Amino acid sequence: MILNSGSFAKLLWPGLSRTYGLAYDEHEVEYTDLFETRSSDKAYEETMAMSGFGLASAIPSGSSVSYDTASQSFITRFTHVKYGLGFIITREMVEDDQYKQVGNLRAQALAMSMRITKETVGANVYNRAFNASYLGGDGKELCATDHPSKNGPAYANELTVAATLSEAALEQACIDIMRMKNDRGLQIKIMPVSLHIPPELYFEAERILGSRLRVGTANNDKNVLGDSNKFPGGVKVNHYFTDTNNWFIRTNVKGMAYYERRGDDFAVDGDFDTDNAKYKATGRYSFGWDDPRTIFGSGPA
Repeated sequence: MILNSGSFAKLLWPGLSRTYGLAYDEHEVEYTDLFETRSSDKAYEETMAMSGFGLASAIPSGSSVSYDTASQSFITRFTHVKYGLGFIITREMVEDDQYKQVGNLRAQALAMSMRITKETVGANVYNRAFNASYLGGDGKELCATDHPSKNGPAYANELTVAATLSEAALEQACIDIMRMKNDRGLQIKIMPVSLHIPPELYFEAERILGSRLRVGTANNDKNVLGDSNKFPGGVKVNHYFTDTNNWFIRTNVKGMAYYERRGDDFAVDGDFDTDNAKYKATGRYSFGWDDPRTIFGSGPA
């Protein structure tokens, strides 16, 4: 795995026009659209859900007030993982490189690999949102029709019947979001904020939300979803979503978390015996969720 003169023989001779393939323009940071950033100073972080109180009861004249109790609910653990990558270059390769490119370009490629690794790890939380093999603190996948409540009815954060992205599906999702309740079955203010989609759904999303009138109909009805700014956070394309049909709505509930234990750290060192130069990068972090009400999704086949 060592980069030597044989790895880049052309760089040892003059006359090479250009090199390409190690560094390209990158997308802007996208995982920050999917998660809230939290700091951490421990090996793992835990969050705990708490149930509030139920409805107040009518009290007959002369009777005493009834008392309720609150309790802790589901525990979610975020365990940080260390990610890293590196490369080694021989001293001879560095000395004989006519264009002084191997070290610098490889360092750029390493930084790109670390960036995209973080984007991929974060996006995979959404890519696995409907996969029962990846469970949250309540024992359910991120998007489910039967998330349990500690002291209340089960609730859904996905459509009862999965549907492709459409005006009707978005309207139903918004209704379901606004009907969400807390763990004691009380109505709470949950609203849609932003729509998150793969590149394949971008044009359809823009048609649905960007027109003043309804799309795909001859009726002169206004486009309520777009006209009422139902998604004030806008449409967010994520290039690391792997399913071309799945779509998600983030709500105003905080619950998608990126814990940074240590940011990406780059280092260079030399090996005394061989004179090889070693480059490496490492970072330590975790992605996940605690309150499923933070997301509403649909995963059509």
